[in-house]
Amino acid sequence: MHSFCHFVISMKKTTTNSFVVRQLHMEFLRAGSNVMQTFTFSANEDNMESQWEAVNAAACDLAQEVAGKGDALVAGGLCQTSLYKHHKDEDRIKKLFRLQLEVFVRKNVDFLIAEYFEYAEEAVWAVEVLKESGKPVAATMCIGPEGDMHGVTPGECAVKLVKAGASIIGVNCRFGPWTSLKTMRLMKEGLQAAGLKAHLMVQSLVFHMPDCGKGGFVDLPEYPFALEPRVATRWDIQKYAREAYNLGIRYIGGCCGFEPYHIRAIAEELAPERGFLPPASEKHGSWGSGLNMHTKPWIRARARREYWENLLPASGRPFCPSLSKPDV
Repeated sequence: MHSFCHFVISMKKTTTNSFVVRQLHMEFLRAGSNVMQTFTFSANEDNMESQWEAVNAAACDLAQEVAGKGDALVAGGLCQTSLYKHHKDEDRIKKLFRLQLEVFVRKNVDFLIAEYFEYAEEAVWAVEVLKESGKPVAATMCIGPEGDMHGVTPGECAVKLVKAGASIIGVNCRFGPWTSLKTMRLMKEGLQAAGLKAHLMVQSLVFHMPDCGKGGFVDLPEYPFALEPRVATRWDIQKYAREAYNLGIRYIGGCCGFEPYHIRAIAEELAPERGFLPPASEKHGSWGSGLNMHTKPWIRARARREYWENLLPASGRPFCPSLSKPDV
């Protein structure tokens, strides 16, 4: 693994249009991503029947094609199954993981990611299977500070994943930037208490949701079609990136809702550590510097870091509560 920060986007979508997928990868590469993650979320035999293998192979090809256009790695990704909640059949679930792994190995991806796990036990099973490849394994859980759905704490989850063989551990999806970082602190503390070490990884949602419950954004009344008012600004994401870096996290990225400009915000915030700016910054002035040419003097005065860093954005919704009450 490279020593500098990795930025990766996990977009939970698939498409038969290879041009669209290729272009999406390209946008994130230009924004500063170091990792092209295969678009293989839930693309296992149980969910896709006969199409699963072709989809996984095509996803690897597209990610590798774009990664070759820049300094990027390719990660093959798999996620929790729909079987675990109902059957907990370890052999059957591991078989699904192993089938996807066979494609990733054949396509020779650089490393592997087991992501979006609600239960530590199933995440451990995924890590055990992925380790069979001999490639580095990252494992992330979609949990908040309260831990997994069986009550396993974030610290305990972290310990289980490392002991299973994951060299990178963390969280992705379900929770916003600040909640995800709170969970990461607990994971880090758990590893330290156990005398274990691992690289840390965070891929939060782009949505602010301090009012969500244990299940994250799926518990909110706005999920999934009215989340736009909660979208973080690029300045929010720069703060998130800096706080994550200061926490010792070196794999920093985003999940649902993240756009290329959010990833660019991470890359720009950590440009001093990385030693360069992403290609997308060539036509983007950092901290609003492009406003120096604006005709209005009060707008020109906003071309500075202090202005945007301290801004408290208004919602623009006079009858909208600041927080909502989950349905469950």
